[in-house]
Amino acid sequence: MKCRHCAVPLELTFVDLGSAPPSNAYLTAQTLHAPEKWFPLRVRVCERCWLAQTEVFARADELFDAGYAYFSGFSTSWLAHSERYVADMTARFALDGASHVVEVAANDGYLLQYVKARGIPCTGIEPTAGTAAAARAKGIPIVEEFFGARLAQELAAQGKQADLMTANNVLAHVPDINDFAAGFALLLKPQGVATFEFPHLMKLVAENQFDTIYHEHFSYLSLGTAERIFAAAGLAVFDVEELPTHGGSLRVFAQRADGGRQPRSGRVDALLRREAEAGLFDAAAYAGFQARADRVKNDFLRFLLQAKQEGRRVAGYGAAAKGNTLLNYAGVRPDLIPFVVDRNPAKQGKYLPGSRIPIVGEERLKEARPDCIVILPWNLREEVTAQLAYVRAWGARFVTAVPALEVS
Repeated sequence: MKCRHCAVPLELTFVDLGSAPPSNAYLTAQTLHAPEKWFPLRVRVCERCWLAQTEVFARADELFDAGYAYFSGFSTSWLAHSERYVADMTARFALDGASHVVEVAANDGYLLQYVKARGIPCTGIEPTAGTAAAARAKGIPIVEEFFGARLAQELAAQGKQADLMTANNVLAHVPDINDFAAGFALLLKPQGVATFEFPHLMKLVAENQFDTIYHEHFSYLSLGTAERIFAAAGLAVFDVEELPTHGGSLRVFAQRADGGRQPRSGRVDALLRREAEAGLFDAAAYAGFQARADRVKNDFLRFLLQAKQEGRRVAGYGAAAKGNTLLNYAGVRPDLIPFVVDRNPAKQGKYLPGSRIPIVGEERLKEARPDCIVILPWNLREEVTAQLAYVRAWGARFVTAVPALEVS
């Protein structure tokens, strides 16, 4: 395998999680009786540009097809995050009715609905049919395609260049990261700005977040590597913010290298120094990660086996992609977690890929009254425990496995 940014052969293995089906390939009652596609799940690191990347076995159109069931708008904390983002960017970059905002990976319109509410013209780009339809139902114009240089040229030719482009939690999802980044330089206006949010590799390494690794994530990024990729595409990084979302993310600000006017913030170089001090640009930083991932897996499986032996009932909450990585790596099946609750109706009545655990609505939780509830999207622990506070009445406890087993 060669690096998808700089094309050098990859020899450094970061982690090997065995094999698994795509994490968002939920099963129906019909497909439950058919074979599943499982692919190796390994991550390697480029020792030239330090891009951590999943070995590719499945095409993007297989991973993000018409049945793709991740809808951003079901998380109240993510909606609040998105609304704050729109308010902050509107103020910082003086956006108004004469501006144009483009979101790449607009999903169900979770963010652009707040842009539209401010009277700012916007366009969403979203390749998955179900989420694109949900965004259109909110009155948001959607281009239902994968984004890259070709589409950017077409939109620019149509007069749809952007004052602000936003790409939240999509940079890691693109197989051709060079073509994707090049599209931003083509679609931005000369003084336009782009923001990219993605989980920070430094956090992933430091906090054992191996469950954020799945086939839909082609790349795992540091600021240093992202800046290198952007520079090759004609973009200049001018600011960065560290965010608590998804267990620790970055919001990177970039502009066209040939026309941007935003001054470079000292936060960029300060974070680059911290990444270097953490060893992200040295092979030694990745050496112990496999053992730490194995320890998390083993502790979690030991907890479930002991709970079953003691007759304690366990349920899962949140049919999240990261949860599927954990469940499949640990070999968990419905005998240990008989069901997972999710608020998204598009997932209810389906089954988790690999583990084949049924996904149900919240009423099942109230009927079954489990002793322990495993929160699979551990990054939403506070939101979920507040939402499910009523389970304390029958003595239920909450469990998360990452970064280490915690029962409370």
